[in-house]
Amino acid sequence: MHIVHVHVHVKPEYVEAFKAATIENARHSILEPGISRFDVIQSADDPAHFVLIEHYKTPDDQLKHRETAHYLRWRDAVADMMATPRQPFKYIPVFPAAAE
Repeated sequence: MHIVHVHVHVKPEYVEAFKAATIENARHSILEPGISRFDVIQSADDPAHFVLIEHYKTPDDQLKHRETAHYLRWRDAVADMMATPRQPFKYIPVFPAAAE
């Protein structure tokens, strides 16, 4: 399992547009065979702060995701909406372990 949390700070005037574009991307992403889960969450304290929680079966599946048409559309659509560059953080599962 390869887990990525992508923190995104959006310009306040783009919150709704970012949310719509990101939900569309997530809807397509969860259909990819290498993705186990794809969550989009928004901070309750700062509506312009989002986290994308992506669960891939392998690191290669993340690379394949970045080549899909829906990801490329999303990347280009939201590029100017971000207040700061998005920050990915990679994780490995501890509990429950992938082997359990």
